[in-house]
Amino acid sequence: MNGLEYVMGSSSTIHGRFAEQVGRTPDAVAVSSGDVRLTYRELDERANQMAHRLLGLGAGPEVPVAVLMERSVDVVVAILGIVKAGAFYLPVHDAYPLERKQWIMDQSGAPVLLTDEVMRARGLPQGGQVLIAGADRELAASPVSDPGTATDPDQLAYVIYTSGSTGHPKGVAVTHRDVLGLAFDQIWDTGRHERVLMVAPYAFNVSTYELWVPLLHGGQIVVAPPGDLDVGVLRRLIGEERITGVHLTAGLFRVVADEAPECLAGVREVLTGGDVIAPTAVRRVLEACPDTVVRAMYGATEMTLFSTHSPLTAPYEAGSVVAIGGPMDDVRLHILDDRLGPVPAGAVGELYISGRGVARGYFGRPDLTAERFVADPFGGAGERMYRTGDLMRRNDDGLLEFMGRANDQVKILGFRVELAEVEAVLARYPGLAHVAVVARETEAGEKRLVGYVVPETGDLDTPALRAHAMDSLPEYMVPTVFVTMDALPLTPNGKLDRRALPEPDFEAVAPYRAPRDARQEVLCSIFAEVLGVPRVGIDDSFFELGGQSLLAMRLVSRIRAVLGVDLSIGDLFDAPTVADLDRQLGSDPKQVGPGSGRK
Repeated sequence: MNGLEYVMGSSSTIHGRFAEQVGRTPDAVAVSSGDVRLTYRELDERANQMAHRLLGLGAGPEVPVAVLMERSVDVVVAILGIVKAGAFYLPVHDAYPLERKQWIMDQSGAPVLLTDEVMRARGLPQGGQVLIAGADRELAASPVSDPGTATDPDQLAYVIYTSGSTGHPKGVAVTHRDVLGLAFDQIWDTGRHERVLMVAPYAFNVSTYELWVPLLHGGQIVVAPPGDLDVGVLRRLIGEERITGVHLTAGLFRVVADEAPECLAGVREVLTGGDVIAPTAVRRVLEACPDTVVRAMYGATEMTLFSTHSPLTAPYEAGSVVAIGGPMDDVRLHILDDRLGPVPAGAVGELYISGRGVARGYFGRPDLTAERFVADPFGGAGERMYRTGDLMRRNDDGLLEFMGRANDQVKILGFRVELAEVEAVLARYPGLAHVAVVARETEAGEKRLVGYVVPETGDLDTPALRAHAMDSLPEYMVPTVFVTMDALPLTPNGKLDRRALPEPDFEAVAPYRAPRDARQEVLCSIFAEVLGVPRVGIDDSFFELGGQSLLAMRLVSRIRAVLGVDLSIGDLFDAPTVADLDRQLGSDPKQVGPGSGRK
């Protein structure tokens, strides 16, 4: 039975299907984190309490409930409780700047903000009634019985905000029918996703897999600790928790493949995607883990996460590209020209997707919805297809291969970024006449955003501009480098000539100071290698040179391997320069081999 046929059964909502699973496996562990474990019955009862409490606060069908919490078991309880109340969950990423959180709250009109003590201490956006999970007496006293809220499969299950071309994020509205269509696709019938690691931020669409595939199939969610994880922590979690299924973004998959591919040996299936997948990374993982299946995935938030897949198994010969594969259940793929006509076999065209998973549209934005969700000329009356903006072609095996983008949208660390949104934020900075943002690749093949700016008069305060951007944008959307110009290059018809923009200098932003001893030389070398720049001085900040969480994971892993030191990503945030890190490591500064550093 495929996904859409399953939705047509007696229980056609997420919580209806979950209730059926509770009846089948009430005493099986549903979710865990460390020593905290909830069975299906216990999770059901706690989520029922949450639903009753939310109904008392005005939640109900088509009503958003914002969620701003640390990654924990309580997040799973909260999200399940929201759908049981008939409302839809609106996840807000805890790493977003406060201004972005506030914009999402204002635009969505969410009447309730569900949060925890940790997030309250960091500062909450205004608007809506605040419910503190774990500290609300009425919640603890609420009934454990099912509230029995009537829900239609075409009601919203969640809205997730992504980068928007209008200068603000846009919310993708997904229904219960969409989620169930994904959760009951036949690719999950392999039995490889019994214990799924919840490691992605729940405000990103990968959480749809991490939450609903295990919970609706009798599996277990293993919630990773909050905060950024390094390869060492990931290795420990996969081993100790006997993880059988995990999703790693293409960037994280590459880091694991480079640093510790053997840690995936016990995993039955690794999903990866969100960006171009490195064939060499697939080869390294399958060589180290010949019994593991690597499944290349492709999709979009607008298509309820995944639309295509391609299982890769050992022995694997790395080619030039990894195909994104063929369609999942009830998904139709169309490679079309600019007149919406099919392109010839092997030709490049834009990918349009219809069938299962097409979202309702952009929440509260019918204008944007009309641009990207268009009538499907190959389907039935009223059917729509999503215009992805991705250029594709079919290879000789009939599988799709990614060939580039048809618009100004780019992928940074697997996250979709509309360059227009970044440009709009920068343009609000006082004293700028013109702004352009492009994505460039470093020598190491890492994609970085570069801001080209033309000041109205005088010099530009680059640190102040960066701080301005970080007040509104997530870390991965802030340009790594700003290039000051007298004027932006234009084409003969007066449009921005992006190809004529000069190559940026990704090298040091501070006056160069050379390493003073052997260990500093090693650290400078590792910094430069990971960042993909020719040279790093001891006073150059890892993050000001373009470092971010994924590269930080790689850096920490390399330093541990080379110097044999006890180091975490948190240490790097505290000591982002070679000089600072060297001081923090302590010990004999001339000692370079294993054993140097903190004890």
